[in-house]
Amino acid sequence: MTPRSMGEARRRTEQGLPPRGPQNKPGAAQESSPRLAPWLPLTRRQADRFVEVSTRGAWVGIAALVLFWVTVRFIGPAAGWWTLAD
Repeated sequence: MTPRSMGEARRRTEQGLPPRGPQNKPGAAQESSPRLAPWLPLTRRQADRFVEVSTRGAWVGIAALVLFWVTVRFIGPAAGWWTLAD
């Protein structure tokens, strides 16, 4: 007994067409950005995104440091929470 194809596969075989390739899932888009290095699983787009996120994080850290300094130097003593030692 020979195995029989089913549905679309049978139709393509009868018409002499090649088998269909694997289907791409709609949510899984292919990464078109080139890799930084062939041995490194990191694309240029991912590296650029890392730079953007780390830069934004640095600015948030600088703002937090300034807010902390203003609180320690001016707001705390003005509110009577502590006194400065200088």
